Parts: sequence; C-alpha cells; structure tokens
Amino acid sequence: MNNTVKRSISGVCFLAIVISGLLLNKYLYAALLVFMMVTMLYEFYHMTMGDRFPRSRWLAILVGVSAFLMLFCVMAFRWDLRLISLCAVLLLVQMISTLFVKDKADFKLFSFLYTGLLYIALPLALSNFVVFDKAGNFDGRPMLAFLIIIWASDVGAYCVGMLFGKYTGKLFPTVSPKKTWAGFWGGLLFAVLAGLILDWTGLWTYPMIHAVILAAIMHVAGVFGDLFESQWKRVCDIKDSGNIIPGHGGMLDRFDSALFAIPAGVLYLVLIGQL
Repeated sequence: MNNTVKRSISGVCFLAIVISGLLLNKYLYAALLVFMMVTMLYEFYHMTMGDRFPRSRWLAILVGVSAFLMLFCVMAFRWDLRLISLCAVLLLVQMISTLFVKDKADFKLFSFLYTGLLYIALPLALSNFVVFDKAGNFDGRPMLAFLIIIWASDVGAYCVGMLFGKYTGKLFPTVSPKKTWAGFWGGLLFAVLAGLILDWTGLWTYPMIHAVILAAIMHVAGVFGDLFESQWKRVCDIKDSGNIIPGHGGMLDRFDSALFAIPAGVLYLVLIGQL
C-alpha cells in the first residue's frame, strides 16, 4: 500500500477513536487515556531500557495507571482526595522492589522508570482536571479543544516551515535539524487562530483574551515537548518510539507535544481561576 494512503487511513481511524473516546462518555475517555498511557510508557521504557528489568517496568506502568484512575475517581465520583496517597505507596513499593534485583550492573537504568512517570503519567493524569468540573460532570470537549490547538500548531509549523523555512534559521539544529523559526511562528499563528475559532464556536467558554494566551502558551510548550522527545530518540539512536500507528510511528511520537502542552494549559487555567 502507498505510504501516503496508509498514513491517511491509519491517521483518520486513530483520530476517530480519540474523538469518540473524548466525546461519548467518561468511561471511554478513561479507557482511551489508560491505553495511551500504557503504550507511551511501554515505548519510553523500551526506548531507554531495552528489554532489561521487565517486571520493574510493568510495575512502574501500574503506578502510572493507578495514579490516573485514582484521580479519575476523585473527579468523577467525588472520592476522598486523600486516597491519591495510595499511589505514593505503590511508588514506594516500586522503589523498594529495585533493591531485590540481583544484577546491579545496570542499576542506574531504574532512574528512567521515574522519569517516565513524571514525563508521561503525570500530564495524562492531569487531563482529568480538564474534562471534569467541580461537581464531577464530564465534558470531553475542552480536552478535544486542547488537542485541536496542538494539532493546529503542528500543521502550521509544518506548512509554514516547508514554505519559508529555507529563509530563516534553524530553531534547535542540535536536536531537530528540520525545525525552523518560520515553522515556530507559523505554528503560533495557526494555534492562535484555532483558539479564536474555538472561542467563536463556543467549544471554549473562556474570555477571548484568555483563549489567545492559552493557545500561545500551549503552542510554545508543545514545541518544547516535541524537542524533548526528539532529544530522547537522538540519544537512544532510534527513528520512532514505536510502530503502533502505521505510517506515523509510536504513540509517543504522536503525543509528545501534548505531554508538555496539557500541563501548561492546566496550570494557566488554574492561575486564572477557570479550573
């Protein structure tokens, strides 16, 4: 099959799955985010640790999933917030378990377990604050709006970068040689326009100035998220984090920007009193 056709079909199918998971109900949303978290953590650990310490890697994934589900229950069913402390217990179990590994030669690899939890599990767990209001009502549209901003930023960066990138300097040549300042500003323009459209259509209910600022912040954070993952792949000497999406690479390749943009968006909304 032609690679372009394969990319298009797999991209449309995956997009449909993501949109359905966000819009239909909170249980599909939870299932979607858990699947994404497990996949991305698996890809990151395989990328950084290879096949070493499989039990410890899966235990770390369990810690991340538990954190997401615990916060999901707190937001959706108004569980006592103190129950989240159970995740700390699991993390301690994870750390203690490393003491019983017989082969200590690569003990430093265990540091990647905690990096993955901070890098991947925490941002996805924070998405619960976006889709649930203070009364526990679910609405996946704000999260979809977050993703639209990120996608618009990516499209703008690609299109403007292709057209005008040769006339501007490289954004971060030591990490990602293809990224240019033209692409950066093009992505910012597309992200802000998407924010204005989301505000105009009512998908976002924030004042227009906040919609613009939020879109700009998420664009900048998303660029750094993309560069951060590119740095990991460069250090690990791999092209893609995985191959779960035909023609697109791994799950981490598709959502690297979101892992920085979502926490940045959540933090801004908290600071302006919208969450």
